Amino acid sequence: MAKANTILIKMVSTANTGYYYVTKKNPRTLTDKLEMRKYDPVVRKHVTFKEGRIK
Repeated sequence: MAKANTILIKMVSTANTGYYYVTKKNPRTLTDKLEMRKYDPVVRKHVTFKEGRIK
């Protein structure tokens, strides 16, 4: 069988609340680390989320 094109990554909040989103990424086309502004319900604001590892 062929290997999957996408991998699961964890988007960790930079507000240090411990909140994270899980999303998919194609490592062949997106070689750099993802960084997005998303909503963090713990601090009730939009903050930057950076790519982390799923353990």
